[in-house]
Amino acid sequence: MNNSVTNTARLLGAGLRALLVLTLVTGVIYPLVITGIAQAAFHNKANGSEIKSDGKVVGSSLIGQSYNLPLKKGQETPDADLKWFQGRPANGLGSNSVNTQYKLILSGATNLAADNKVLIQQVKDAQAAVVKDNSVPGYTVKVSQVPADAVTSSGSGLDPDISPAYAELQVHRVAAENNLSVDQVEKLVKDHMDGRTLGFIGEPQVNVLELNIGLKELIKGS
Repeated sequence: MNNSVTNTARLLGAGLRALLVLTLVTGVIYPLVITGIAQAAFHNKANGSEIKSDGKVVGSSLIGQSYNLPLKKGQETPDADLKWFQGRPANGLGSNSVNTQYKLILSGATNLAADNKVLIQQVKDAQAAVVKDNSVPGYTVKVSQVPADAVTSSGSGLDPDISPAYAELQVHRVAAENNLSVDQVEKLVKDHMDGRTLGFIGEPQVNVLELNIGLKELIKGS
Protein backbone atom coordinates (compact mmCIF):
# COMPACT_ATOMS: atom_id res chain seq x y z
CA MET A 1 0.00 0.00 0.00
CA ASN A 2 2.79 2.39 0.97
CA ASN A 3 4.70 1.58 -2.24
CA SER A 4 1.59 2.29 -4.30
CA VAL A 5 1.10 5.64 -2.62
CA THR A 6 4.77 6.48 -3.02
CA ASN A 7 4.75 5.60 -6.74
CA THR A 8 1.61 7.68 -7.28
CA ALA A 9 3.20 10.62 -5.53
CA ARG A 10 6.34 10.27 -7.64
CA LEU A 11 4.28 10.15 -10.86
CA LEU A 12 2.30 13.20 -9.82
CA GLY A 13 5.52 15.01 -8.94
CA ALA A 14 7.09 14.11 -12.30
CA GLY A 15 3.98 15.18 -14.17
CA LEU A 16 3.88 18.49 -12.33
CA ARG A 17 7.57 19.14 -13.06
CA ALA A 18 7.02 18.32 -16.74
CA LEU A 19 4.03 20.68 -16.84
CA LEU A 20 6.03 23.49 -15.24
CA VAL A 21 9.00 22.98 -17.60
CA LEU A 22 6.79 22.86 -20.70
CA THR A 23 4.87 25.93 -19.53
CA LEU A 24 8.13 27.80 -18.98
CA VAL A 25 9.61 26.76 -22.33
CA THR A 26 6.57 27.06 -24.58
CA GLY A 27 4.67 29.76 -22.70
CA VAL A 28 7.50 32.10 -21.68
CA ILE A 29 10.92 31.41 -23.20
CA TYR A 30 9.81 30.56 -26.76
CA PRO A 31 7.45 33.56 -27.15
CA LEU A 32 10.12 35.91 -25.75
CA VAL A 33 12.80 34.54 -28.11
CA ILE A 34 10.52 34.82 -31.17
CA THR A 35 9.40 38.31 -30.15
CA GLY A 36 13.01 39.37 -29.67
CA ILE A 37 14.04 38.03 -33.09
CA ALA A 38 11.05 39.69 -34.74
CA GLN A 39 11.77 43.04 -33.10
CA ALA A 40 15.45 42.88 -34.00
CA ALA A 41 15.18 41.59 -37.57
CA PHE A 42 11.71 42.74 -38.66
CA HIS A 43 10.92 45.64 -36.35
CA ASN A 44 8.52 47.48 -38.65
CA LYS A 45 6.60 44.39 -39.78
CA ALA A 46 6.41 43.02 -36.23
CA ASN A 47 4.74 46.25 -35.09
CA GLY A 48 2.08 46.27 -37.79
CA SER A 49 3.93 48.02 -40.63
CA GLU A 50 3.25 51.39 -39.03
CA ILE A 51 3.34 54.60 -41.05
CA LYS A 52 4.30 57.82 -39.28
CA SER A 53 3.65 61.47 -40.10
CA ASP A 54 4.98 64.38 -38.05
CA GLY A 55 6.43 61.87 -35.61
CA LYS A 56 3.08 60.17 -34.93
CA VAL A 57 1.73 56.82 -36.06
CA VAL A 58 -1.12 57.57 -38.47
CA GLY A 59 -1.88 54.09 -39.79
CA SER A 60 -0.54 50.90 -41.29
CA SER A 61 0.70 50.32 -44.82
CA LEU A 62 -1.39 47.13 -44.81
CA ILE A 63 -4.83 48.64 -44.11
CA GLY A 64 -6.65 51.26 -46.14
CA GLN A 65 -8.17 54.40 -44.67
CA SER A 66 -11.09 56.53 -45.73
CA TYR A 67 -10.73 60.23 -46.53
CA ASN A 68 -14.18 61.68 -45.99
CA LEU A 69 -15.73 64.93 -44.83
CA PRO A 70 -17.58 65.00 -41.48
CA LEU A 71 -21.17 63.79 -41.68
CA LYS A 72 -23.73 66.51 -42.20
CA LYS A 73 -26.97 66.58 -40.24
CA GLY A 74 -29.27 63.84 -41.50
CA GLN A 75 -26.55 62.37 -43.71
CA GLU A 76 -25.83 58.63 -43.46
CA THR A 77 -22.99 58.35 -45.96
CA PRO A 78 -20.22 60.97 -45.78
CA ASP A 79 -18.97 62.78 -48.86
CA ALA A 80 -15.42 62.14 -50.01
CA ASP A 81 -12.90 64.82 -49.07
CA LEU A 82 -11.78 65.62 -52.60
CA LYS A 83 -8.54 67.35 -51.59
CA TRP A 84 -7.09 63.88 -50.91
CA PHE A 85 -6.47 60.86 -53.09
CA GLN A 86 -9.24 58.32 -52.57
CA GLY A 87 -8.79 54.59 -52.07
CA ARG A 88 -10.90 51.70 -53.24
CA PRO A 89 -14.54 51.35 -52.14
CA ALA A 90 -14.77 49.52 -48.82
CA ASN A 91 -17.80 47.26 -49.12
CA GLY A 92 -17.15 44.85 -46.27
CA LEU A 93 -19.37 42.58 -44.23
CA GLY A 94 -20.32 44.89 -41.41
CA SER A 95 -19.67 48.17 -39.64
CA ASN A 96 -19.25 49.58 -36.15
CA SER A 97 -19.44 52.91 -34.36
CA VAL A 98 -16.20 52.47 -32.38
CA ASN A 99 -13.48 52.75 -35.01
CA THR A 100 -14.03 56.17 -36.52
CA GLN A 101 -11.00 55.89 -38.78
CA TYR A 102 -12.21 52.74 -40.55
CA LYS A 103 -15.77 51.53 -40.01
CA LEU A 104 -15.43 47.99 -41.29
CA ILE A 105 -15.72 45.55 -38.43
CA LEU A 106 -15.21 42.40 -40.50
CA SER A 107 -12.73 41.83 -43.28
CA GLY A 108 -14.21 40.25 -46.38
CA ALA A 109 -15.87 40.73 -49.73
CA THR A 110 -19.57 41.27 -50.40
CA ASN A 111 -19.82 37.80 -52.00
CA LEU A 112 -22.19 39.22 -54.60
CA ALA A 113 -22.14 37.54 -58.01
CA ALA A 114 -21.07 39.52 -61.07
CA ASP A 115 -24.66 39.62 -62.34
CA ASN A 116 -26.15 40.60 -58.97
CA LYS A 117 -28.35 43.70 -59.37
CA VAL A 118 -27.11 45.21 -56.11
CA LEU A 119 -23.47 44.89 -57.14
CA ILE A 120 -24.16 46.21 -60.65
CA GLN A 121 -25.89 49.27 -59.19
CA GLN A 122 -23.03 49.81 -56.72
CA VAL A 123 -20.54 49.78 -59.59
CA LYS A 124 -22.64 52.15 -61.70
CA ASP A 125 -23.06 54.57 -58.80
CA ALA A 126 -19.35 54.45 -57.99
CA GLN A 127 -18.47 54.93 -61.65
CA ALA A 128 -20.70 58.01 -61.91
CA ALA A 129 -19.18 59.44 -58.72
CA VAL A 130 -15.61 58.92 -59.97
CA VAL A 131 -16.42 60.67 -63.25
CA LYS A 132 -18.18 63.57 -61.50
CA ASP A 133 -15.63 64.05 -58.71
CA ASN A 134 -12.55 63.93 -60.93
CA SER A 135 -13.81 66.08 -63.80
CA VAL A 136 -12.48 69.59 -63.33
CA PRO A 137 -12.29 72.60 -65.66
CA GLY A 138 -10.03 71.67 -68.55
CA TYR A 139 -10.09 67.95 -67.77
CA THR A 140 -13.12 65.71 -68.23
CA VAL A 141 -13.05 62.07 -67.17
CA LYS A 142 -14.67 59.56 -69.48
CA VAL A 143 -16.40 56.41 -68.24
CA SER A 144 -13.94 54.36 -70.27
CA GLN A 145 -11.07 55.81 -68.21
CA VAL A 146 -12.40 54.53 -64.87
CA PRO A 147 -10.37 51.47 -63.77
CA ALA A 148 -11.96 48.49 -62.01
CA ASP A 149 -10.35 49.19 -58.64
CA ALA A 150 -12.02 52.61 -58.55
CA VAL A 151 -15.49 51.06 -58.43
CA THR A 152 -15.02 47.68 -56.69
CA SER A 153 -13.78 46.68 -53.26
CA SER A 154 -11.02 44.14 -52.77
CA GLY A 155 -11.51 40.63 -51.44
CA SER A 156 -10.73 41.85 -47.92
CA GLY A 157 -12.38 45.25 -48.23
CA LEU A 158 -9.26 46.68 -46.60
CA ASP A 159 -6.95 47.19 -49.60
CA PRO A 160 -4.49 50.03 -48.87
CA ASP A 161 -3.34 50.33 -52.48
CA ILE A 162 -4.79 51.55 -55.75
CA SER A 163 -3.64 51.05 -59.32
CA PRO A 164 -1.42 53.68 -60.98
CA ALA A 165 -4.31 54.27 -63.42
CA TYR A 166 -6.67 55.24 -60.60
CA ALA A 167 -4.05 57.43 -58.93
CA GLU A 168 -3.34 59.23 -62.21
CA LEU A 169 -7.06 59.70 -62.82
CA GLN A 170 -7.25 61.75 -59.60
CA VAL A 171 -4.25 63.98 -60.35
CA HIS A 172 -6.10 66.90 -61.95
CA ARG A 173 -8.75 67.03 -59.22
CA VAL A 174 -6.18 66.87 -56.39
CA ALA A 175 -4.11 69.56 -58.08
CA ALA A 176 -7.13 71.85 -58.48
CA GLU A 177 -8.37 71.29 -54.91
CA ASN A 178 -4.97 72.11 -53.40
CA ASN A 179 -3.84 74.90 -55.76
CA LEU A 180 -0.96 72.77 -57.03
CA SER A 181 0.23 72.26 -60.57
CA VAL A 182 -0.66 69.07 -62.41
CA ASP A 183 3.06 68.42 -62.95
CA GLN A 184 3.71 68.56 -59.20
CA VAL A 185 0.99 66.05 -58.41
CA GLU A 186 1.92 63.76 -61.31
CA LYS A 187 5.51 63.63 -60.03
CA LEU A 188 4.20 62.85 -56.54
CA VAL A 189 2.27 59.87 -57.87
CA LYS A 190 5.27 58.57 -59.81
CA ASP A 191 7.49 58.91 -56.75
CA HIS A 192 5.07 56.76 -54.71
CA MET A 193 4.50 54.10 -57.34
CA ASP A 194 5.67 50.59 -56.43
CA GLY A 195 6.47 48.14 -59.22
CA ARG A 196 6.02 44.38 -59.32
CA THR A 197 7.79 42.40 -56.60
CA LEU A 198 11.02 40.96 -58.05
CA GLY A 199 9.94 42.44 -61.35
CA PHE A 200 7.22 39.91 -62.11
CA ILE A 201 5.04 39.23 -59.04
CA GLY A 202 1.80 41.18 -58.65
CA GLU A 203 0.89 44.47 -60.27
CA PRO A 204 2.24 48.03 -59.91
CA GLN A 205 0.46 49.87 -57.10
CA VAL A 206 0.30 53.06 -55.07
CA ASN A 207 -0.22 53.11 -51.31
CA VAL A 208 -2.91 55.74 -50.68
CA LEU A 209 -1.90 56.62 -47.12
CA GLU A 210 1.75 57.13 -48.05
CA LEU A 211 0.68 59.11 -51.13
CA ASN A 212 -1.54 61.42 -49.06
CA ILE A 213 1.23 61.95 -46.51
CA GLY A 214 3.46 63.00 -49.41
CA LEU A 215 0.67 65.28 -50.63
CA LYS A 216 0.41 66.88 -47.21
CA GLU A 217 4.14 67.67 -47.28
CA LEU A 218 3.84 69.02 -50.81
CA ILE A 219 1.02 71.35 -49.74
CA LYS A 220 3.12 72.60 -46.80
CA GLY A 221 6.04 73.37 -49.08
CA SER A 222 4.04 75.12 -51.79
